[in-house]
Amino acid sequence: MSVIQGPEAHRLVEEEGARLLDVRMPEELAEKSVPGAINVPVQELSMRLGELPDKGTPLVVFCRSGRRSEMAANLLRQAGWKRVYDLQTVDAW
Repeated sequence: MSVIQGPEAHRLVEEEGARLLDVRMPEELAEKSVPGAINVPVQELSMRLGELPDKGTPLVVFCRSGRRSEMAANLLRQAGWKRVYDLQTVDAW
């Protein structure tokens, strides 16, 4: 499992072109959102993989508490993404 902290997530985005993936429900974005993050709720992720960057692009996944981001990271790895990082919570950004 590749759990990372905020500073490392920022570095991945800024230096390695990682994309942020917010797996919360759209209504949760009103609480706090991260500019530039792709929003695909974890419940829809397996059906919407085609909307994500190619499998060579690093992905940094987060949600509200870390449970859904862990599920999403596992699903993405099983689907062939090699560089998936779990930021766990939106507050860690």
